[in-house]
Amino acid sequence: MGFDQYHEPADELSAETRTFARMITSLTEEAEAIGWYEQRISLEKDKDAKKIMTQAQQEEFIHFGMDLEFLLRKKPKWQTIMKNILFKTGDIVENAEKAEDAVEG
Repeated sequence: MGFDQYHEPADELSAETRTFARMITSLTEEAEAIGWYEQRISLEKDKDAKKIMTQAQQEEFIHFGMDLEFLLRKKPKWQTIMKNILFKTGDIVENAEKAEDAVEG
């Protein structure tokens, strides 16, 4: 089974970079799965099927969160940015601009 995960020659990338690429791919796949379940749930009429799909979507969101946390632990600047954006009140874009200033300043 082949897949095009790297944009540079894999044998020239460090093990750390290859792991990072795998986790980015996993994060992307989890986000896609969350979106697919959202669509299915919105159309499903059978309440039991909908309940199962909702549970499955929640599991995908948990996986997404774990993947994101792994990546943030590897990239301290990203962690700083996220701490300044996530779970904050106010304008999201303004918070993002402040977060950017926090890592550049």
